[in-house]
Amino acid sequence: MRLPCLARAAKAAAARCALLRATEAVAIVEFAVILPFMLVLVVGIFDFGGAFNLKQKLQAAAREGARFASASPTNDLDSAGTPPSVTAIRDLVDFYFQAERVNDCGLATTPAAPGAPLVWTYTASSGCPGGQSLTLTIDRGNATFPALIDGVPINMISTQVTIAYPYQWQFNRVIGLMAPGATYAGTSIITTTAVVPNMD
Repeated sequence: MRLPCLARAAKAAAARCALLRATEAVAIVEFAVILPFMLVLVVGIFDFGGAFNLKQKLQAAAREGARFASASPTNDLDSAGTPPSVTAIRDLVDFYFQAERVNDCGLATTPAAPGAPLVWTYTASSGCPGGQSLTLTIDRGNATFPALIDGVPINMISTQVTIAYPYQWQFNRVIGLMAPGATYAGTSIITTTAVVPNMD
C-alpha cells in the first residue's frame, strides 16, 4: 500500500518539475521578447538625457558670453579687424566649453569673413560629432531687445550670442533591433541663443 503512495508522490513531483521547466522556458522567451524594447528604452533615456545636458551647458555658455559682452565696451567695434571685446567673448565661451568638458572642436581663433556689420562668426569642425561643424556667432549690434523708456517702446542695442553644436545620437545604433533596416537621425544641431542689452 505504501508503494503506490510513493509512486504517486514521485509522479506528482515529476509533473511539478516539468511544469517548473515549462515556466522557466516561458520566462526566457518573455525576456528575449522584451529585451529589445528595454534596450531601446534605456538607450533612449540616456541619449535624450545627454542631449538635454548638452543643451543646458550650451545655454549657460551663450548666456555667460552675452552677459560678459553687455558689460564690455562698444567703442572698439569701429576698429578694423576683430575687436578685442569680440575676441574676449569668444575666449570666454571657449573657456566655458573646456570647463564643462564640452568638445570645442578646435574653435577658430579668428572669425570667418564678416557678413552683416557687427556680426562675427567662428566655426570649428575638427573632431566634431558626425563630421558636422560647431558655429559661434557674436552679434554686437542686435536690436531685438525691447524696452519702454518714458512710455516710448524702443529696441535697445544688445549683444546676441548664438551657439550651434552638433550632437551625435546613439539611438540609431539600437533602433535596428526593433526594426531592421530602420534608421534614426544620426546627428542633430542643437542651437541656443542668449541676448543681453549693451550697457554702454
